[in-house]
Amino acid sequence: MPRFSEAERVVVWDRWRAGDGYRLIGRDLGRSAGSVRAFVESWGGVRLPVRRRSSRHLSFDEREEISRGVAGGDSLRCIAVRLGRVPSTISRELTRNGGGVKYRAHHADRAGLRRARRPKPSKLAENHELGAVVEEKLGEWWSPQQVVLWLKRTYGDNPGMYVSHETIYLSLFVSGERGVTQGVD
Repeated sequence: MPRFSEAERVVVWDRWRAGDGYRLIGRDLGRSAGSVRAFVESWGGVRLPVRRRSSRHLSFDEREEISRGVAGGDSLRCIAVRLGRVPSTISRELTRNGGGVKYRAHHADRAGLRRARRPKPSKLAENHELGAVVEEKLGEWWSPQQVVLWLKRTYGDNPGMYVSHETIYLSLFVSGERGVTQGVD
């Protein structure tokens, strides 16, 4: 799936929410309707929130300071005092991102953002077999709770086929906003 820039993502979500079809959105962005649909469906139809870094997490500038401190031979405690952090935070940061010798602020920052990414794609959007089974049972007028219990009995040894009723309700809410065709022109 081709990557969308932040500006393109805003356009896709705004236009999709307004009821524009995938083909129309794709044409205006110079993308295929399939790539727009794949992008929307990869997140289960739930718009990604604007990412804001919590003050509890290390910033890029703090990671740069860690990098400079390690390169300069400073102790973890010295770096931690300069940043106003506890030494264990600096130690974990280095351990997660290659250690003192291989640590690079840019790579560590990108990896940290990737690890913290929310929301995760919907389980029903990722697991097509599960999505098809849930859709079939809902088509037979089963409640989400009935579907969940049936899945646990039927696929007891396969946790990949478990889903919560909340996830099913969320998928019903999202598809209900767009109608059955979900953006077909």
